[in-house]
Amino acid sequence: MRLTAVEEGHLRNGLPGTIGIAAVLPGARFDLAQVRSRVRERWGGLDRMGLVVDPPAGPPALVGHRWAAGSPFDPAAHVTATDQDLETVLADGVGHSLPPGRPPWRLLVAPDAIVLLAHHALLDGRSLETLFRMLMDDAVPPQPAGQAGAHPPAITRQGPRVRPGGIGREVRRIGARGRRLPAVPHGEARPSVAVVELDPEMMRAARRRPAAGRGATLNELLLSSYAGALRACYGPLRSWPAGAAPFFATVPVDLRTRADAQRLGNGVTALRIPLPVDTESPVARLEACQDLVAAFPHRGDAHRTILPALQAVARTMPWLAGVMARNLARPEATASLCTAFKWRGSPSHFLGRPLARVVPMSQLAPPGTANLCLVHTADAYTLTVVSHLGPGDARMLGEAVAQDLKAVAAADAAVG
Repeated sequence: MRLTAVEEGHLRNGLPGTIGIAAVLPGARFDLAQVRSRVRERWGGLDRMGLVVDPPAGPPALVGHRWAAGSPFDPAAHVTATDQDLETVLADGVGHSLPPGRPPWRLLVAPDAIVLLAHHALLDGRSLETLFRMLMDDAVPPQPAGQAGAHPPAITRQGPRVRPGGIGREVRRIGARGRRLPAVPHGEARPSVAVVELDPEMMRAARRRPAAGRGATLNELLLSSYAGALRACYGPLRSWPAGAAPFFATVPVDLRTRADAQRLGNGVTALRIPLPVDTESPVARLEACQDLVAAFPHRGDAHRTILPALQAVARTMPWLAGVMARNLARPEATASLCTAFKWRGSPSHFLGRPLARVVPMSQLAPPGTANLCLVHTADAYTLTVVSHLGPGDARMLGEAVAQDLKAVAAADAAVG
């Protein structure tokens, strides 16, 4: 089975491509045999978890990779223990590719946590969430082998027909020139990961802002507070190098429908938005981001129209998938990926232990970038920053986001 153009691009963009998700479950380390038994029970029938990348059977520039069935499902080969703390596991994982010649995923049983790492060609972030839900004690039993996770979800059209003008505007947004983060000197950029636990009461107050409005979603809060963090860390855009181009954040949008919501693979697109870094007020930044996010449904429809044609062309020319992927990986095109989601169905338990927190890990991008993910689990809010800047910049940006969220929560407090 040939890789899709999106999957091929993840292999050819020159990056490690490792993404991850962790479940924090305080207590003694889980028994490895019990975890392996649960993984076999819940994932053993998922064809996609047994796929191996076969190298091209010809010139790499002309022939694409293929998925091949690996050896019979063996949890012992994938599920291992580690003594590292969670942040160290994530920092090590993000900068390294998973071993070739085997299905590109592994599950690490760490103190107080279990961590799933996978190559982005095999699974996207929504797939990692789906797989973790399958492991929980109260999860619905998996579908029979061959029925779940065998192929990536198809991109389907929904809603009204998109007008050519809307498609043209979206194409221009995709290609619009942006700017990278103020970079450290050449050769000094280093991968770093920071996990920031956010105060739940503060987050609840921030989600009620602006006081006269409808309240804010996690995505809107993350985008606006990141704009404020950039301003606090690097100053207004006019003080940045590279002229007058805006700073774009890229937001993943799931294209799955209700009918294929549990499908594993790569089923998202990415929408670019200019962040209001030059806006001084935290609430004004939030309102600006709410206006930008309100356009996502129509913009997503445009992508459902554009992407099948692009993927069909790239499928016939595998080298084109690599060119497109490397172009989109440039800091000027994708300086920051920002995503947020809520773990629904809480409380969740794993082997009888309550899930306290979900910690996601975005993939590492080239020097001059930082990727952020915000997750709400039960009463816990967790921000993860993966940066390729200075050694401490992930922590600096994460703490600056937390400070901006605090400012949003305090705004109009007397009214709210």
